[in-house]
Amino acid sequence: MTVIMTPDKKPFFAGTYFPKESRFGFMGLKEVLSRTAQAWGQSTSEILSSAQKIHAVLNRPVLSRGGDLPADILKRTFVQLADHFDQENGGFGTTPKFPSPQHLTFLLRWAKRTSDARPLVMVEKTLRAMRRGGIYDHLGFGFHRYSTDAQWLVPHFEKMLCDQALLTMAYTEAYVFTAKEEYRQTAEEVAAYVLRDMTSEEGGFFAAEDADSNGKEGKFYLWEEEEIRNILKPAEAELAIRVFNIRPDGNDEERKIGRARENILWVAEQPIHPATKSSLQGKAAQARLARIREKLFRAREERPRPLKDTKILTDWNGLMIAALAKASQAFDREDYAAAARKAADFVRAKMIAQGELYHRYIEGEVKIPGFLDDYAFFIWGLIDLYETIFDPSCLEWALELTDRLLLKFWDKKEGGFFLSSEEAQDLPFRRKEIYDSAVPSGNSVMTANLLRLGRITGRTELETKAHELAKAFSLRIVQAPIAHTQLMCALDFARGPSYEIVIVGQASAEDTETILRSLRRNYIPNKVVLFRPAEVQSPEILKFAPYLKPMTALEGKATAYVCSNYRCQLPTTESAQILALLNAG
Repeated sequence: MTVIMTPDKKPFFAGTYFPKESRFGFMGLKEVLSRTAQAWGQSTSEILSSAQKIHAVLNRPVLSRGGDLPADILKRTFVQLADHFDQENGGFGTTPKFPSPQHLTFLLRWAKRTSDARPLVMVEKTLRAMRRGGIYDHLGFGFHRYSTDAQWLVPHFEKMLCDQALLTMAYTEAYVFTAKEEYRQTAEEVAAYVLRDMTSEEGGFFAAEDADSNGKEGKFYLWEEEEIRNILKPAEAELAIRVFNIRPDGNDEERKIGRARENILWVAEQPIHPATKSSLQGKAAQARLARIREKLFRAREERPRPLKDTKILTDWNGLMIAALAKASQAFDREDYAAAARKAADFVRAKMIAQGELYHRYIEGEVKIPGFLDDYAFFIWGLIDLYETIFDPSCLEWALELTDRLLLKFWDKKEGGFFLSSEEAQDLPFRRKEIYDSAVPSGNSVMTANLLRLGRITGRTELETKAHELAKAFSLRIVQAPIAHTQLMCALDFARGPSYEIVIVGQASAEDTETILRSLRRNYIPNKVVLFRPAEVQSPEILKFAPYLKPMTALEGKATAYVCSNYRCQLPTTESAQILALLNAG
């Protein structure tokens, strides 16, 4: 986002992505700034008048508070998504087409709630289309920002950390729901990209990689057929050309002017071996393709790379911590949990002072007091990290940040969270948003955080705040449920059934791990999981969840207490019985 303001911080021009130079009909930032300077010199009074009007509109209170959301709001959301679904290509809407992972995670919840096959079909078609398309980096992994066409083939080549995190979550949840290996593979490949290319030595995650190299968008990622043949053996080259849809004259139809013969790598739904005409889905064929990818990847690493934005942003780090924690649980990957914990420790060590979270860190400098998204997304990460490693300090910190958010950001008159703290001095006005765009809104995420923390700790006032938060925006939500799918995930939790599951056992013991694996390998999104170590008389977790005190292990075995709204079933040591109580398995 580029915003140009008057000296007293009244905006008069805004736009999203501008390339450095003008190209393909898009105005470049240099031209934007030149024209702005010219207009400022010639029409200052008109610009100041326009800025004043814009400021007045932006500062106008938006009346959005209503009553409780209608009982059928989840169904309305599904109906709107179905209406906007691209039946041919997957995804929603036309162009440009964004991945919108929160749409997909809501649809998975609706599929579980209703046992309707349609939402799962929508999810799977979209996930597969994105994984095969040019929006995915088939050599170095990770997703580009969005697709400029409806088929997911021609991306805007920028890679952003927030997209990697949200899509990792979507593919991970799809794997847990379906047990289909392709979703696990995609999630693990995206995580591999982030841990390889987007992680600082200190453990924080970098913000983005640019689209351009050598002044050309996508140059790093595009291939000519001759390059492929020069790098690979003849048989390998023929296979790569077939699998990745390489053409002698290039396949970049969208922006072919001046880029003849360049190709975007993408994969057909069922790639066929060019010689044997057989499917390339088997293990041997996949291993061969992996070797080809590795050779092309190493060759590509010799090219000038796009610029890397090495800012470390608290909000996006929170998303990546949550994504790695979820993937660690689903795939039994301790390395993901370790990376998530290291990132959380980095934020705690470098990006917090006097209890206040800061927004960004770069080259040792911490700056900009945190916004709502910084708190909300990082709290999300801490909750998921707790449910992965069961370190009570994660809960302690999540609760401290939540209390600060309620104190400094909560709208005491209308409800909901402002985007900025009441202590912020350098902003012209305070806004509230609930709309889930390419990145979910902080208010949507905090609705889920408050519900989960309330269930984990027994602090019912947190759940009450979540209810007030939804009511604060209910008029806007009802007008366009499709624009609030992250909030709908939280509402699905609130509507229930949802569960508090307490495991009492020896840490890392086999029977404890068996119960945890059974929970993590079944799709049960509306739950919180706590762990009480049986070997400790007064464990630290009791400080935050005192209702765990009477819960003990049966006959020295790992024991589960399955509760709903704090009403617990009889404890059990059998995974099958636990899943039966949860209607899972």
